[in-house]
Amino acid sequence: MIVIPMAGRSQRFRDAGYDRPKHRLELAGRSVFAHAVASFEADFATTPFLFVAAAEAEAFVREEARALGLARFEVVGLSEVTAGQAETVERGLDAAGWDGPLTIFNIDTFRPGFAFPGEPLASADGWLEVFRGSGENWSYVRPAPGPEPWAAETAEKRPISDLCCTGLYHFASAGAFRAALAAERAAPQARELYVAPLYNHLIAKGARIGWRLIARSQVVFCGTPAEYEALRPPPPPPPRP
Repeated sequence: MIVIPMAGRSQRFRDAGYDRPKHRLELAGRSVFAHAVASFEADFATTPFLFVAAAEAEAFVREEARALGLARFEVVGLSEVTAGQAETVERGLDAAGWDGPLTIFNIDTFRPGFAFPGEPLASADGWLEVFRGSGENWSYVRPAPGPEPWAAETAEKRPISDLCCTGLYHFASAGAFRAALAAERAAPQARELYVAPLYNHLIAKGARIGWRLIARSQVVFCGTPAEYEALRPPPPPPPRP
Protein backbone atom coordinates (compact mmCIF):
# COMPACT_ATOMS: atom_id res chain seq x y z
CA MET A 1 0.00 0.00 0.00
CA ILE A 2 1.16 3.53 -0.80
CA VAL A 3 0.24 5.87 2.05
CA ILE A 4 0.22 9.62 1.52
CA PRO A 5 -0.29 11.64 4.73
CA MET A 6 -1.63 15.11 4.01
CA ALA A 7 -3.36 16.21 7.21
CA GLY A 8 -1.24 19.33 7.68
CA ARG A 9 -2.72 22.81 7.42
CA SER A 10 -0.26 24.26 4.84
CA GLN A 11 0.52 27.01 7.33
CA ARG A 12 3.57 28.33 5.46
CA PHE A 13 1.45 28.84 2.35
CA ARG A 14 -1.36 30.49 4.28
CA ASP A 15 1.11 32.79 6.01
CA ALA A 16 2.51 33.69 2.57
CA GLY A 17 -0.96 34.76 1.39
CA TYR A 18 -2.08 31.74 -0.66
CA ASP A 19 -5.83 31.20 -0.58
CA ARG A 20 -5.75 27.40 -0.71
CA PRO A 21 -3.66 24.54 0.71
CA LYS A 22 -0.57 23.56 -1.24
CA HIS A 23 -1.99 20.27 -2.56
CA ARG A 24 -4.66 22.27 -4.43
CA LEU A 25 -2.31 24.72 -6.08
CA GLU A 26 -1.86 24.38 -9.83
CA LEU A 27 1.28 23.61 -11.81
CA ALA A 28 1.22 23.10 -15.58
CA GLY A 29 -2.52 22.45 -15.61
CA ARG A 30 -2.53 19.89 -12.77
CA SER A 31 -2.76 20.17 -9.02
CA VAL A 32 0.27 19.66 -6.80
CA PHE A 33 -1.66 16.64 -5.50
CA ALA A 34 -1.86 15.13 -8.99
CA HIS A 35 1.84 15.69 -9.67
CA ALA A 36 2.81 13.99 -6.38
CA VAL A 37 0.53 10.98 -6.82
CA ALA A 38 1.54 10.59 -10.47
CA SER A 39 4.99 9.63 -9.19
CA PHE A 40 3.49 6.14 -8.77
CA GLU A 41 1.69 5.98 -12.11
CA ALA A 42 3.22 2.58 -12.87
CA ASP A 43 1.43 1.19 -9.79
CA PHE A 44 -2.02 2.71 -10.30
CA ALA A 45 -3.57 -0.55 -11.50
CA THR A 46 -2.01 -2.92 -8.96
CA THR A 47 -1.33 -1.13 -5.68
CA PRO A 48 -3.86 0.23 -3.18
CA PHE A 49 -3.46 3.85 -2.12
CA LEU A 50 -4.38 5.41 1.22
CA PHE A 51 -4.73 9.18 1.63
CA VAL A 52 -4.88 10.49 5.19
CA ALA A 53 -6.18 14.02 4.81
CA ALA A 54 -7.71 16.85 6.73
CA ALA A 55 -11.47 16.31 6.76
CA GLU A 56 -12.16 19.33 4.57
CA ALA A 57 -9.92 17.89 1.83
CA GLU A 58 -11.71 14.53 1.50
CA ALA A 59 -13.95 15.46 -1.43
CA PHE A 60 -11.09 17.01 -3.39
CA VAL A 61 -8.86 13.97 -2.83
CA ARG A 62 -11.55 11.55 -3.99
CA GLU A 63 -12.23 13.59 -7.12
CA GLU A 64 -8.53 13.84 -8.00
CA ALA A 65 -7.86 10.17 -7.29
CA ARG A 66 -10.68 9.12 -9.60
CA ALA A 67 -9.49 11.48 -12.31
CA LEU A 68 -5.99 10.01 -12.09
CA GLY A 69 -7.39 6.51 -12.58
CA LEU A 70 -6.35 4.84 -9.33
CA ALA A 71 -7.85 1.35 -9.29
CA ARG A 72 -8.03 1.10 -5.49
CA PHE A 73 -7.86 3.91 -3.00
CA GLU A 74 -9.22 4.93 0.36
CA VAL A 75 -9.45 8.37 1.93
CA VAL A 76 -9.38 8.79 5.70
CA GLY A 77 -10.37 12.23 6.95
CA LEU A 78 -8.98 13.65 10.18
CA SER A 79 -10.65 16.51 12.03
CA GLU A 80 -7.74 17.20 14.38
CA VAL A 81 -4.03 17.89 14.02
CA THR A 82 -1.83 14.91 14.87
CA ALA A 83 1.48 14.76 16.74
CA GLY A 84 3.37 14.29 13.47
CA GLN A 85 3.52 12.47 10.17
CA ALA A 86 4.01 9.05 11.77
CA GLU A 87 0.85 9.43 13.85
CA THR A 88 -1.05 10.60 10.77
CA VAL A 89 -0.02 7.40 8.98
CA GLU A 90 -1.00 5.33 12.02
CA ARG A 91 -4.50 6.86 12.07
CA GLY A 92 -4.94 5.98 8.43
CA LEU A 93 -3.74 2.41 8.87
CA ASP A 94 -6.09 1.95 11.82
CA ALA A 95 -9.06 3.15 9.78
CA ALA A 96 -8.11 1.09 6.72
CA GLY A 97 -7.29 -2.05 8.68
CA TRP A 98 -4.09 -2.54 6.67
CA ASP A 99 -1.28 -4.79 7.94
CA GLY A 100 0.77 -5.43 4.80
CA PRO A 101 3.78 -3.63 3.33
CA LEU A 102 3.58 0.14 3.19
CA THR A 103 5.35 2.91 1.36
CA ILE A 104 4.97 6.44 2.74
CA PHE A 105 5.40 9.49 0.52
CA ASN A 106 4.98 13.26 0.88
CA ILE A 107 2.17 15.11 -0.89
CA ASP A 108 4.50 17.98 -1.77
CA THR A 109 7.22 15.96 -3.54
CA PHE A 110 7.30 14.69 -7.12
CA ARG A 111 9.24 11.62 -8.14
CA PRO A 112 8.66 11.22 -11.91
CA GLY A 113 9.11 7.68 -13.23
CA PHE A 114 9.41 6.06 -9.81
CA ALA A 115 9.85 2.27 -9.76
CA PHE A 116 10.25 0.04 -6.74
CA PRO A 117 13.78 -1.35 -6.30
CA GLY A 118 14.97 -4.91 -6.76
CA GLU A 119 17.27 -6.83 -4.44
CA PRO A 120 18.66 -6.43 -1.89
CA LEU A 121 16.15 -3.72 -0.91
CA ALA A 122 13.10 -5.65 -2.12
CA SER A 123 13.52 -8.17 0.70
CA ALA A 124 14.79 -5.71 3.34
CA ASP A 125 12.83 -4.89 6.48
CA GLY A 126 12.59 -1.32 5.26
CA TRP A 127 14.37 1.29 3.17
CA LEU A 128 14.56 5.00 2.48
CA GLU A 129 15.25 6.84 -0.76
CA VAL A 130 18.04 9.43 -0.57
CA PHE A 131 20.06 11.96 -2.57
CA ARG A 132 23.34 13.66 -1.74
CA GLY A 133 22.82 17.05 -0.15
CA SER A 134 23.07 19.14 2.99
CA GLY A 135 21.00 21.35 5.24
CA GLU A 136 19.00 21.25 8.45
CA ASN A 137 15.58 20.61 6.92
CA TRP A 138 16.02 17.00 5.75
CA SER A 139 15.86 13.60 7.35
CA TYR A 140 19.12 11.69 7.01
CA VAL A 141 20.64 8.23 6.74
CA ARG A 142 24.08 7.32 8.08
CA PRO A 143 25.29 4.35 6.04
CA ALA A 144 26.71 1.27 7.70
CA PRO A 145 30.30 0.30 6.83
CA GLY A 146 30.76 -1.88 3.78
CA PRO A 147 29.65 -1.93 0.15
CA GLU A 148 26.00 -2.90 0.75
CA PRO A 149 23.36 -0.13 1.06
CA TRP A 150 22.41 -0.68 4.71
CA ALA A 151 21.65 2.04 7.25
CA ALA A 152 23.40 2.32 10.60
CA GLU A 153 21.25 5.23 11.79
CA THR A 154 18.52 7.62 10.68
CA ALA A 155 17.77 11.11 11.94
CA GLU A 156 15.34 13.98 11.46
CA LYS A 157 16.69 17.49 10.83
CA ARG A 158 20.08 16.39 12.12
CA PRO A 159 22.77 15.98 9.44
CA ILE A 160 24.58 12.72 10.20
CA SER A 161 25.80 12.23 6.62
CA ASP A 162 25.24 13.69 3.16
CA LEU A 163 22.41 11.23 2.41
CA CYS A 164 19.22 13.32 2.53
CA CYS A 165 15.86 11.55 2.37
CA THR A 166 13.43 12.40 -0.41
CA GLY A 167 10.45 11.74 1.85
CA LEU A 168 9.89 8.21 0.58
CA TYR A 169 9.92 5.59 3.34
CA HIS A 170 9.18 1.87 2.99
CA PHE A 171 8.38 -0.68 5.68
CA ALA A 172 8.10 -4.40 4.94
CA SER A 173 5.00 -4.55 7.14
CA ALA A 174 2.62 -2.22 8.90
CA GLY A 175 3.28 -4.29 12.02
CA ALA A 176 6.94 -3.25 11.98
CA PHE A 177 5.92 0.38 11.52
CA ARG A 178 3.52 0.18 14.47
CA ALA A 179 6.11 -1.48 16.70
CA ALA A 180 8.67 1.19 15.84
CA LEU A 181 6.15 3.96 16.49
CA ALA A 182 5.30 2.48 19.89
CA ALA A 183 9.01 2.42 20.75
CA GLU A 184 9.38 6.03 19.56
CA ARG A 185 6.55 7.17 21.81
CA ALA A 186 8.30 5.48 24.74
CA ALA A 187 11.68 7.07 23.89
CA PRO A 188 11.14 10.03 21.55
CA GLN A 189 14.05 11.24 19.43
CA ALA A 190 12.41 14.45 18.20
CA ARG A 191 9.74 16.94 19.15
CA GLU A 192 7.28 15.40 16.67
CA LEU A 193 6.50 11.85 15.63
CA TYR A 194 8.49 11.85 12.39
CA VAL A 195 8.84 8.73 10.23
CA ALA A 196 12.60 8.64 9.63
CA PRO A 197 13.69 8.14 13.28
CA LEU A 198 11.40 5.12 13.61
CA TYR A 199 13.93 3.02 11.71
CA ASN A 200 16.43 3.33 14.57
CA HIS A 201 14.19 1.18 16.76
CA LEU A 202 14.12 -1.51 14.07
CA ILE A 203 17.88 -1.29 13.46
CA ALA A 204 18.46 -1.74 17.20
CA LYS A 205 16.59 -5.03 17.01
CA GLY A 206 18.67 -6.28 14.09
CA ALA A 207 16.40 -5.31 11.20
CA ARG A 208 17.98 -4.72 7.80
CA ILE A 209 17.13 -1.16 6.80
CA GLY A 210 18.46 -0.06 3.42
CA TRP A 211 18.81 3.11 1.39
CA ARG A 212 18.57 3.79 -2.33
CA LEU A 213 20.57 6.66 -3.77
CA ILE A 214 19.10 8.71 -6.62
CA ALA A 215 20.33 11.84 -8.37
CA ARG A 216 19.03 15.13 -6.96
CA SER A 217 17.62 15.88 -10.41
CA GLN A 218 15.25 12.89 -10.12
CA VAL A 219 13.16 14.44 -7.35
CA VAL A 220 11.21 17.71 -7.27
CA PHE A 221 10.29 19.45 -4.01
CA CYS A 222 7.25 21.69 -3.68
CA GLY A 223 6.86 22.01 0.08
CA THR A 224 7.51 25.73 0.51
CA PRO A 225 6.17 28.82 -1.25
CA ALA A 226 9.65 29.46 -2.69
CA GLU A 227 9.87 25.93 -4.12
CA TYR A 228 6.38 26.23 -5.60
CA GLU A 229 7.06 29.60 -7.20
CA ALA A 230 10.32 28.30 -8.67
CA LEU A 231 8.31 25.63 -10.53
CA ARG A 232 5.81 28.06 -12.01
CA PRO A 233 6.45 29.39 -15.52
CA PRO A 234 7.59 33.01 -15.64
CA PRO A 235 4.92 35.55 -16.53
CA PRO A 236 4.77 36.58 -20.19
CA PRO A 237 6.64 39.76 -21.09
CA PRO A 238 4.57 42.92 -21.27
CA PRO A 239 3.35 43.85 -24.73
CA ARG A 240 5.53 46.18 -26.69
CA PRO A 241 4.23 49.75 -26.97
